[in-house]
Amino acid sequence: MTTASAISAGERAAERPAHRDGNVLRWLAAYTASMMGDNVYYLALSWAAIRAGSPAQAGVVMAVGALPRALLMLGGGVIADRLGPRRVVIGSDAVRCVAVLAVAALLWLASPGLWLLALLALVFGTVDAVFMPAVGALPARVTSRDQLARVQGMRGLAIRFASVVGAPLGGLGVALGGAAAAFGCAGLLIAVSLPLLLSVRIRDLPQDDTADAADRTPWRDLVAGLRYIRRHRVLGPLMLAIAFGDLGFVAPLNVGLALLADQRGWGASGMGWVLAGFGTGAGAASLLLAVRGRLPHAGHVAAYMILAGSVAIGALAFVPSVVAAASVAVLIGLLVGLSGALCGALLQTQTDPAYLGRVTAVGGLISLGFAPLSMPLSAAAIGAWGTGPVFVVSAAVCGLGGVVALAAPRLRRAELPH
Repeated sequence: MTTASAISAGERAAERPAHRDGNVLRWLAAYTASMMGDNVYYLALSWAAIRAGSPAQAGVVMAVGALPRALLMLGGGVIADRLGPRRVVIGSDAVRCVAVLAVAALLWLASPGLWLLALLALVFGTVDAVFMPAVGALPARVTSRDQLARVQGMRGLAIRFASVVGAPLGGLGVALGGAAAAFGCAGLLIAVSLPLLLSVRIRDLPQDDTADAADRTPWRDLVAGLRYIRRHRVLGPLMLAIAFGDLGFVAPLNVGLALLADQRGWGASGMGWVLAGFGTGAGAASLLLAVRGRLPHAGHVAAYMILAGSVAIGALAFVPSVVAAASVAVLIGLLVGLSGALCGALLQTQTDPAYLGRVTAVGGLISLGFAPLSMPLSAAAIGAWGTGPVFVVSAAVCGLGGVVALAAPRLRRAELPH
């Protein structure tokens, strides 16, 4: 793509909102199909692992996929920035598609056992370490800066849709043809994203951002990306706010909620209603941002939403019934979903596009690598002190994210572009 055509594409995108831009909609359709494939894949993998071995062995298989994703995520951000996010996303999706379909075929013909599932998890997790930073860097190349907040909301809706539709599709595949059919469904969904991605036009970076790329090593690129975040007056505190928010949010809404439902006698159905409430609130937050396109005083709003969401998280441990818990969960989803969408939009709009892969990789490492480490600690703490104190402490940690955002002047005053 020439510079002139890239500028022309950017100008055309700027003339209409993202939800009316065919280029953005093709990207969104590709992203949705890929995320649906992910949801089906994880259900199929867990089901096949449990059927082929013990629960402990199934846990090992799932961990085999998570480990390379966490260890290699930063390197994946470097690759996304050096090669370009579109090329990396297409290549990653192609590898994921081939790997999943190959395992589906092998499971259909034979019963190779846990080693095949562990190998698939390893390949998928390794490719995900490159895929996820590239996915985060791609929106800035398909639309203009003033539409990135709306795209962030549209992306949130796609994630909710994929999780709602993907799990039943995976369950249907397992019911009709076992794990092989579910893996086949996942591979086909990922395959749908490939022609859509190939049709997406992207904007090139300015020449002065990429001219010296050949003179840099991957290690220097990684160090430069980390230094860029640390020195940035908005991104540095924003990453810290995201870290505190995720650390305080992940454990209560995962392992903490399961233990709370068990203690209160709500059962699995009660836990499902609470999770549905959270999903409803988070979906409403994404819809709000997708429709409005931006919210004024984004830094202030994100900080106060984090603080209010932390109070709601702490209150969840003290509600007396499933109905009250589901209502609080709707509020948590709305507040945390809106703050998360605004933080994501600020990350997209404040970052130089040349660094977006690496910046996204750091954010992904915080959310998918560090934050889940709090879950076993929270489970042990709940066993020792009960749900109430642990939820309150988690809420305080989450609230620190809002305090950090308010204490950083540039982040507090940050605005989304018009």
